[in-house]
Amino acid sequence: MADSESFVQLLTPSGHYRQHNEYAVDFTPQQYRDIYRDLVIVRRLDAEATALQRQGELGLWASLLGQEAAQVGSGRALQPQDVAFPSYREHGVAWCRGLDPIAPLRLFRGVDHGAWDPADTNFHLYTIVIGSQTLHATGYAMGVTKDGQVGSEDGAAVITYFGDGATSQGDLNEALIWASGFAAPVVFFCQNNQYAISAPSTRQSRIPLYLRAAGFGLPGIQVDGNDVLACYSVTQAALRRARLGEGPTFIEAYTYRMAAHTTSDDASRYRPSSEVELWQQRDPIARYRAYLEREQLADAEFFADTDSQAQQLALKLRAQTLALPDPPPRAIFDQVYAEPSAQLAEQQEKFAAYLDSFADNDGEAATAGSQGLGGSTS
Repeated sequence: MADSESFVQLLTPSGHYRQHNEYAVDFTPQQYRDIYRDLVIVRRLDAEATALQRQGELGLWASLLGQEAAQVGSGRALQPQDVAFPSYREHGVAWCRGLDPIAPLRLFRGVDHGAWDPADTNFHLYTIVIGSQTLHATGYAMGVTKDGQVGSEDGAAVITYFGDGATSQGDLNEALIWASGFAAPVVFFCQNNQYAISAPSTRQSRIPLYLRAAGFGLPGIQVDGNDVLACYSVTQAALRRARLGEGPTFIEAYTYRMAAHTTSDDASRYRPSSEVELWQQRDPIARYRAYLEREQLADAEFFADTDSQAQQLALKLRAQTLALPDPPPRAIFDQVYAEPSAQLAEQQEKFAAYLDSFADNDGEAATAGSQGLGGSTS
């Protein structure tokens, strides 16, 4: 449960703004509208990806449904020089960082290994191994310090995203130890969506997750993960602290995964429908829209235009996905290592011989054999 004494919330579930003695936002009307547009587009693209998987066009998809505010709020708080290390569900952060939405779908379709260049957007590759990205982020942040990029408002900060399940992994605990000991400029952003697949967060920790930070010597804060304004403000403050050289911060965004863990999961087997219905009443987009309408920051035409834009982007994403070519089977060896090795060369030779065993009368690899292997290149 959320800790009411230190729970940061700027928008109530009904969309009313509440003053906080430490956190606030100062947006122009257009910036408020841009945030809403991000939320709607991210949800629509996520729904399209889910549909594509159900239709057999993706091998798997990890939906962010219900977590849009945590991702868009924190993602928009990043400065261009900041660097993000995601897990595999941060499609909203990817959107905020300018990553082409087709990039993660290539990974889940199995046509590449998640091959975007992190240097283009300062958004690193998706990480499937639970919690390992927190060590990557901490090491990178230590390097940022060594490069003299901290100590001013223009400094660089690092943020890493993970779920409540990762707090039970050794990698994250090691990352917290190193980040604290070396005052690394990194923000640990935990999206506590209540379940590590089927294990509820209450089974993983007897106390709110953000309180664990104190044991590692760094500040922890709990924020309403369905409140996009609170997520923005809290993350902005933590990133500023990191840039100034004041060390790491642990943020627990208390939210809810309204979809299944992935499209291979049946969430109805471990959580009641009444629980989902309760959290649907706290929907982050409906909450924010109510606020915009109450403050007269947006009108019906804006909302309709936003829905239309999101729909057009979803149709474009679908067309791009269906047009993705299957990679040749031998491409599985490409871009794996910077330098070739004797072991890799031996594996390539054996794999080539295996493919040649399917050769037809003309000496070319049989179509069925090539496609069958090509579909499993990642």
